[in-house]
Amino acid sequence: MNPLFKQQIDAQFELWQHIRRHLHRHPELSFREIETSKYIANLLSQWGIDYETGWVETGIVVTIKGKNPDKKLIALRADMDALPIQETSKQEYKSINDGVMHACGHDVHTTCALGAAKILNDNKALWEGTVKIVFQPGEEKWPGGGKLMLEQGLFADQKPDAIYALHVYPELSVGNIGVKAGEYMASADEIYITFVGKGGHGALPEKVIDPVMMMADFLMGVQQIVSRKIPATIPAVLSFGKVVADGATNIIPTEVKLEGTFRTFSEHWRAIAHDLISEFATKTAEKVGGKALVDIKVGYPALHNNEALSNRFITTAIDILGRNHVYPLQHRMTAEDFAYLAQQFPACFFRLGTASENGEHTASVHQSHFDIDEKALSVGILMLCAAVAC
Repeated sequence: MNPLFKQQIDAQFELWQHIRRHLHRHPELSFREIETSKYIANLLSQWGIDYETGWVETGIVVTIKGKNPDKKLIALRADMDALPIQETSKQEYKSINDGVMHACGHDVHTTCALGAAKILNDNKALWEGTVKIVFQPGEEKWPGGGKLMLEQGLFADQKPDAIYALHVYPELSVGNIGVKAGEYMASADEIYITFVGKGGHGALPEKVIDPVMMMADFLMGVQQIVSRKIPATIPAVLSFGKVVADGATNIIPTEVKLEGTFRTFSEHWRAIAHDLISEFATKTAEKVGGKALVDIKVGYPALHNNEALSNRFITTAIDILGRNHVYPLQHRMTAEDFAYLAQQFPACFFRLGTASENGEHTASVHQSHFDIDEKALSVGILMLCAAVAC
């Protein structure tokens, strides 16, 4: 990779920092990234970069052509949305939007993609092919902006030869990245179950059909679907995080609502698990005279990094950063809507180290005090440029 890329990236660090802090200060929720989209478009216009707006309303797609633009098409994707979290950071660039925060680093992803756009556009003579940079809305909210952009016709005219995306990773210090070829992140489905019985006085249980006991019986038994039905060689997680039994100390409610998630790497066992969960809930309720209303929303698929592409990227990253700065990753049961794109095109989703070497900025994503060591911005921009220009 031409050393001019790194020199220019490092020389413009204050610009990347300014962009990231502006985005962090002005977060917007999924599919409401109106001002974020305007800000991105304004920067692209200032830099003389071609782009299209209107993708799922707030999405933007950039096109930059290097030498021999027909040789290859490489795509980069950055998500733009924030989370409904009240920020507790004391930084001067903390969110000014009450109850909304860039707690998952999408401000970082967007900044890195903008930086890559500027550097690649300023150095068209130094790389071959065409790059499309996708600024995507709604990664944090089902059904996911990636899926909706594909349905709207993203890459319908020409499929990319490869597509890349990065994600902040406070488990690694700045200057490092992490990659895993093959299966990396799990599918994610939302489970909503309502157990319906007959409410009444807590002192007269013989006169009620108790949905609280249905729920308890279900929770104790349903884990056997994972532990005894799905092969142990297939990673799978079934968790329930919300129970609403709106009774009282002496009131048994008529219904109990339960919400959870199922995650795995196997599409085959994913479908089977859905049926087993629904069947078990129904039978659990019916055996005591109640009923279960089951709604399983099929969410993001498992994310598979193309092996050949990812291994080439690992080699490139080692050449640029050094072998000790490129880490192998393990399976991760969290989910990403980039998986929709990875199903369609050769993809590589990698992690960007964002913790400081002195032990600061190690808070996990989705925490109210999450922040990064901003030197990671230069590394992220460099690796996105490398994905295109190497």
